[in-house]
Amino acid sequence: MQQNISALLRHVHAARPFRILDFGCGPGRDLRTFSELGHQPVGLDGCARFVEMARSDAGCEVWQQDFLQLDLPAERFDGIFANASLFHVPRSELPRVLGELHASLAPGGVLFCSNPRGDNQEGWRHGRYGAFHDLDSWRDYLHAAGFAELEHYYRPAGLPRAQQPWLASVWRKV
Repeated sequence: MQQNISALLRHVHAARPFRILDFGCGPGRDLRTFSELGHQPVGLDGCARFVEMARSDAGCEVWQQDFLQLDLPAERFDGIFANASLFHVPRSELPRVLGELHASLAPGGVLFCSNPRGDNQEGWRHGRYGAFHDLDSWRDYLHAAGFAELEHYYRPAGLPRAQQPWLASVWRKV
């Protein structure tokens, strides 16, 4: 995960400490890392149990919000860390959700995303909803939401592409 955190942080051009939204923070592992690096993270997750765990473990502010019913402050964050979370947003809702994330970033803010890649299919698998985008489709959504691509890579590193199921990308608010 350090590769993903580094990918976000190296592109943020704000005064330290950075104000980071961990979108889909789960039980708070990355919140703790951001705090230990001296930043000011805020977590967001839809699962009440995860929110409780994250608050307890990381000692950070954590909001319980459904990804489809966000209530985010305008231009508050220097960066948004959406690691393995945005693929749970249906394609029909993705433009709106990306627009809300865009609005919550400060001017020039950075969005990091990592999602399982696929062939632009969506639906339920093993009891969880997922939308699996290829790079071109993902780019279309992010460009339409007002983001410029800074970099992308596939994970895990060092393996043939067929064995890299994750697409990570970093975007700047324009």
